[in-house]
Amino acid sequence: MKRSLTPESLRALDAKLRERHRDFAQLYPGPGNERQPVHTVYAGAQLFHADSAQRLGTYALQSLDDYAPDFVTFAKAIGLDGASELPDAPAEIERLEKYIDSDPDTFRKESRAAWLALTIYRRVREKLGREPVEDFRIDFEDGYGNRPEEEEDAHAISTAQDLAAGAKAWTLPPFIGIRIKPFNEELRGRSIRTLDLFVTAMAEACAGALPRHFHVTLPKVSLPEEVEALVEILDRLESSLRLPGGWLRIELMIETSQSILNSRGESNLLALVRSANGRCVGAHFGTYDYTASRNITAAHQHMLHPSCDFAKEMMQVALAGTGVWLSDGATNILPVPVHRAAKGGLPLTAAQASENRSAVHSAWRLHAHHIRHSLIAGFYQGWDLHPAQLPTRYAAVYSFFLSSLDSAAERLRNFIEKAAQATLVGEVFDDAATGQGLLNYFLRAINCGAVTAAEAQELTGLALEDLKLGSFAKILDSRTRAK
Repeated sequence: MKRSLTPESLRALDAKLRERHRDFAQLYPGPGNERQPVHTVYAGAQLFHADSAQRLGTYALQSLDDYAPDFVTFAKAIGLDGASELPDAPAEIERLEKYIDSDPDTFRKESRAAWLALTIYRRVREKLGREPVEDFRIDFEDGYGNRPEEEEDAHAISTAQDLAAGAKAWTLPPFIGIRIKPFNEELRGRSIRTLDLFVTAMAEACAGALPRHFHVTLPKVSLPEEVEALVEILDRLESSLRLPGGWLRIELMIETSQSILNSRGESNLLALVRSANGRCVGAHFGTYDYTASRNITAAHQHMLHPSCDFAKEMMQVALAGTGVWLSDGATNILPVPVHRAAKGGLPLTAAQASENRSAVHSAWRLHAHHIRHSLIAGFYQGWDLHPAQLPTRYAAVYSFFLSSLDSAAERLRNFIEKAAQATLVGEVFDDAATGQGLLNYFLRAINCGAVTAAEAQELTGLALEDLKLGSFAKILDSRTRAK
């Protein structure tokens, strides 16, 4: 039968769509293979030292020793599923731990709550000893405040030198950076001055040993022109200091209503990211500044407020497919004791010790609940403000991955088998995005320490080389070629 539309008649239309699809792919490249940290720890610049990450880890482990010296206590404190059924007596807890160690595979299947609680507790402690902080932000904004010019100048230089010392000593977290003050009329001059002093001192002190992932965080962004100005400044600094082009990457703080919708009522998020000219690596939600900008009273400013869910959903929709990492905010109820023994004075009473334990456990449970809420919403990163929040950060993340580990592994195995079969017979496997999502699940789990590479290999049937590819399509291609 003769066709009404010939290939020649469609050539111009085909060329137009090809060009638009090429442009679309550049704007929405999808998630990259680079590791995303599970959190960012913020602390005032006056508190930063080359070994700050190790100090935070030591404090975090001490908080576990003081308030959760065993896996059952910790599981109950953070509200882990099934923890309420576990024993309370120390002797029974010790006996249960030995039973699990004697046959972990059986306990994993038949007493999963006990296995999960012990596994998470041990992996959290191991993480705190090995890599307690994944991302650290040296803060010259809210955590630092407004100080005399000479004092901030001195801190900008000294903290940069401490960072360089940490880079040379390999004591820095995998990701690190600086949060400057906003680019508003009142603080822009001070912000640029601090950034200039810091980056210049860091470049001079590092002498070629630059940290691999360095981020500059710009808070309270409202206008694309603010981002464009920061990009121009970073371009100049890299050129002047002979730094690698594009090494200074940007994070944007989404914490004003105008960063969500501009003056024309249009989404402003993509415009802000595009103004970074390829430098923007992340968009971080600022819970408390955002809710304050919405005239929400302090008593109701928290991570679960509906206004926060709306803003974060806008972030998800606007930035989906761009490869920009999304981060949630912080829990500001900190796991700290309410009573402290005076030096050389009387020890705490039993009642005071009990109140301390209750306060820490309550804050831990709230923190873990907030993290679970973020993870379910697709926010795999958040802020932490205190070292005692590190145990619950990792515990909540680990439980999120470990709780669905077996089902995710089975689904990934099935996807790979079905996709490979479809490819071999020349069919199109059109659900590759789901397969990539499952693969990303395992990559995130491995990167943060929830799952070991050996466990992932055993459960999925993928070799370590496959996992390192980081791409579902590449895995299928390598398997097809092998056959």
